[in-house]
Amino acid sequence: MMYSDTRSYLPDDILVKVDRAAMSVSLETRVPFLDPEVAAAAWQIDAATHRADGEGKWVLRNILSRYVPRELFDRPKKGFAMPVGRWLRGELRDWAGDLLNGARLREQGYLDAALVNRRWQQHQSAKTDWSHQLWSVLMFQSWLDDVEDRRGFRFSEAQKVTQFTRAPKTEALSATQTS
Repeated sequence: MMYSDTRSYLPDDILVKVDRAAMSVSLETRVPFLDPEVAAAAWQIDAATHRADGEGKWVLRNILSRYVPRELFDRPKKGFAMPVGRWLRGELRDWAGDLLNGARLREQGYLDAALVNRRWQQHQSAKTDWSHQLWSVLMFQSWLDDVEDRRGFRFSEAQKVTQFTRAPKTEALSATQTS
């Protein structure tokens, strides 16, 4: 597990994300557990000891408990989720409300306007957190606005059906033959 984390998960995922996030706000970050001496020491510990007493990071937890009360670190992970649900009820509410306007959705014809409106209302009343689903719809709506603004037109009914489907082979051949 440590090997696969070291070879792929850290350099291809976690460290990239931390680096990009930090650089975006001119923040210098450090990764002390990747110090060569600390990493070499961790590689010397057998896998069973890493998970002793049914507890992950056993060595680290025992060392830390000498200096910090266990209740400060022996608890479930909290994560770093973006507070999209709160934003959609707060500072992004007007922007999202415009993009999710029922008349607009019905006119466009891509999405079930009644369902989107129901989810939006439930989310706004804090009955249910639909932020994941609503964010997907908002990104689609925002993309659609951008495409339509750049091209200077709205998709017609025929384009809505065929725009994102593969052209028949005869059309694709005739297009390459005329080039």
